[in-house]
Amino acid sequence: MPVDTSKPASRPAEKPVAGTAPRFAGTATYVASDDLRLAVNAALTLQRPLLIKGEPGTGKTMLAEEVAQALGMPLFAWHVKSTTKAQQGLYEYDAVSRLRDSQLGDARVADIGNYILRGVLWQAFESPEPAVLLIDEIDKADVEFPNDLLRELDRMEFAVYETRQTIRALHRPLVVITSNNEKDLPDAFLRRCFFHYIRFPDAAAMQAIVDVHFPSLRAELLRNALDTFFAIRDLPGLKKKPSTSELLDWLRLLVAEQIPPEALHTRDDAIFVPPLHGALLKNEQDLQLFERLVEMNRRNR
Repeated sequence: MPVDTSKPASRPAEKPVAGTAPRFAGTATYVASDDLRLAVNAALTLQRPLLIKGEPGTGKTMLAEEVAQALGMPLFAWHVKSTTKAQQGLYEYDAVSRLRDSQLGDARVADIGNYILRGVLWQAFESPEPAVLLIDEIDKADVEFPNDLLRELDRMEFAVYETRQTIRALHRPLVVITSNNEKDLPDAFLRRCFFHYIRFPDAAAMQAIVDVHFPSLRAELLRNALDTFFAIRDLPGLKKKPSTSELLDWLRLLVAEQIPPEALHTRDDAIFVPPLHGALLKNEQDLQLFERLVEMNRRNR
């Protein structure tokens, strides 16, 4: 069926004007590195999707939320699952409901538009102001998922064949795409993105992150907690290393349970199982490995 483009549903996406792109400088609740701020602003200037990779728990999803808040933009989030199809981000035609209504004699069936369910991309394209569009964990979907969105993200338009409409973005949104590197993304998709990898924070950066969330945390408790946290991360053979979000959860528990700083440190700097370690070690394989290392350390003393 041919698509009628003579009467588009909305006007074309606006062209960028030199010097008018908004700038992201971080927020009071999100510690962004200089490189990350540059990446966000580069994507804004180029009007390219921003592809963010990094370990789970390094703040990839939160970045889109913080950028939207900092720049005063609405946020449209699409959290991808293994069963998600690209078409769902555009729209879905609810043929089952229309068939049921036709059997009941509902007058709504005369207008097929009543059974078109707008997806997240459609909602972002219709936003009356520039928006942030988050496509979260794109690598969870099948390998064809990114390729199926190439044209829509490039041209900022798509066709609704059932109603013979062409939906065009009122404003080109800032598209933030996150990936946990579970599978490779197609080259054609990568060419259209500005890429940034969030490296795991070092001790100084991690302390800055913790200071945002726990500004009144005792210095000794923080120092001992960070020493223990990075010692665990440095252990060879861990299946899942603890992340930033897990450190914050652990600190929250330490404060709630009033764990003293000395409980996180030994006089001889020996390896030991820290209190409330279930916030850091998330599977039995890593816990058993850690306990074996502790036991070996005790025997060798």
